[in-house]
This record gives sequence, structure tokens and C-alpha cells, in this order.
Amino acid sequence: MICQECGKRPASLHFTKIVNGEKTEFHLCEVCAREKGDKIPGSSNGFSIHNLLSGLLDYEPSANSFGAAQKPLRCETCGLTYAQFGKIGRFGCSDCYEYFSSRLDPLFRRIHGTTAHQGKVPARSGGKIKYRREIDQLKQQLQQTIQMEEFEAAAKLRDQIRELERKISGM
Repeated sequence: MICQECGKRPASLHFTKIVNGEKTEFHLCEVCAREKGDKIPGSSNGFSIHNLLSGLLDYEPSANSFGAAQKPLRCETCGLTYAQFGKIGRFGCSDCYEYFSSRLDPLFRRIHGTTAHQGKVPARSGGKIKYRREIDQLKQQLQQTIQMEEFEAAAKLRDQIRELERKISGM
């Protein structure tokens, strides 16, 4: 997909805005996004993506439970603090993931709803992955139907799971 702003470079920032049920999509390249100061297109209040992340990350306590001041969480490799990460929206080095790991899981849960990356499955080469995800979903449904004592529905789900497992073993 090409950048909507310059029409030259490939778009790397894909943003979807929904206001009053009306969906608008923006596709920008990295250069155009930087020129706009990372401002979200179509917003009149100058709201930026970094401000969004800063708002989500700005929960670093300034004192521990005993009332004593805590020193800020800091990456020992690059010196980046967690507060700085919240303001700029990116890490300083690969070690930051390890130093800030205790704060990342809750952050990922708030932003994505889970800590496990799901991603998309390519249609051409992701057949087994797609079937395995479907099997996982069916197994969850199976557990729910068993708990609700809906055994006929559970038997149908069991048969669907077996059929998908046969398809995977035949690939």
C-alpha cells in the first residue's frame, strides 16, 4: 500500500479512526508521519500517538508502600527510564525489554487485551496454523458446553475437532 500523503513510498503506519460509526482509514509512510509530528491525521486537537502511549504508560509510582521515594526504573544498558519510554513511545535498546518486563505484561493486556501475540495467518501458507487456531477455539467452546451440560452440542464440537485434526495430519 502506498502512502496517502506523498503517494511515493510504501505506507508503514496504518491508522483507523471510527467516529460516530463512520470509519476512516489513513495509510502513511514513516517520513510523512514524522513530518506531521506523529499527529494522527484528521484530529483537530493535535493528539499524537506518543501522547496516547504516554497516557497508557504514565502509572509509575513515585513512592513505595512505606512512603519512601523509589528510584525510577532504568535500563542499565542504555540508561532509559520507564518514564522516558512513556514519553517517547519506544525503547532505547533491546535490553529495555528485560529491564521493564515487569511493567510490560500489564501494559500489553490493557492495549491488546492479551499478552499472547496472535497476528494474522497468510492464506496461502498458513493452513495448519489456521486449523490449529480453529481447533483451540472449538476446544474452548467444548469445555463451555460440557460445563453447561449440553452434551449433544459437545458431541458435535468433538466431531468437528476430530475432523480438523484429520485434515492437519493429512497435510
